[in-house]
Amino acid sequence: MRHEYQPPRRRSRLTRRGRLALFLGMLLVVGAAALFPLMRGAEAPEKPRRLTIPEGWRAAQVYAAIDRELRLPPGSAKAAVPKAALALPAEAKGNPEGFLFPATYPVTSKSTPATLLAYMVDTANRKLATGAVANGAKAHGMTPYQTATLASIIEAEAESRADRGKVARVVHNRLARSMPLQMDSTINYALGRNTVDTKLSETRIDSPFNTYERQGLPPTPIDSPGEEAMAAAVAPTPGDWLFFVTVKPGDTRFSATYEEHEKHVAEFNRIRAGAGAGAVAGTSAGPGSRARSGTSEVAAGRAGSGAG
Repeated sequence: MRHEYQPPRRRSRLTRRGRLALFLGMLLVVGAAALFPLMRGAEAPEKPRRLTIPEGWRAAQVYAAIDRELRLPPGSAKAAVPKAALALPAEAKGNPEGFLFPATYPVTSKSTPATLLAYMVDTANRKLATGAVANGAKAHGMTPYQTATLASIIEAEAESRADRGKVARVVHNRLARSMPLQMDSTINYALGRNTVDTKLSETRIDSPFNTYERQGLPPTPIDSPGEEAMAAAVAPTPGDWLFFVTVKPGDTRFSATYEEHEKHVAEFNRIRAGAGAGAVAGTSAGPGSRARSGTSEVAAGRAGSGAG
């Protein structure tokens, strides 16, 4: 049997360049396999949740909101304050009231009460240090802490941007005349409540926050003021007002004399009576008798304030 002649097959031999290309290709395959899980993780970063602190909230409300957002036992955020190394003014004596700036903050799995509180305090310090606020405070001879305290009263008392500037002017005018501020918002803070009804007996409570009996600003802020309240505190609207009362929602009357203020209070009481609300015996009438809900009576007879 004849066999056809077949030439010997040549074995494939890689050139040096070919071997290098093959080696690099293998490295790319191995590297891609190792990198793929990392790339998948990078493509789906953790989406932060949001924690919103409204203007006018007190520290206790902020603490509770942090505890809820982080799913911690009640009291956890408050307990974290002493060890949080917050950048508070010396005047604060470790109390962050007024410096838990109202804003929306990102919350991640790494967030803690201390990190959130520090973020809020740092934001408040930054807002108080802006040119307009810092320069305005200096012109009025106020420290950043005093600015925050005054702004917190404005935040509690005023309903609109226009009213904020006028409320600020009432406070400045009273301070300049060494008159007690007589703000019901400070009474509410002392009593741990929020109401528009302030009885005459409550204006006599023994508290450093009783601005009916004590002159000057209260010892600490009473809530978390926002940027507009801070701006109003250092740039009040020009005027000679010493009193104000909200006779109905959206209608706040400012007065330079107590006689004029009494007329506005009487109108408020007439409107309230016409709405079918009964009188509240012994309530006080002051520079800021603010009826947010339109259900409280302010009886003319005392130069005080009634904003809740």
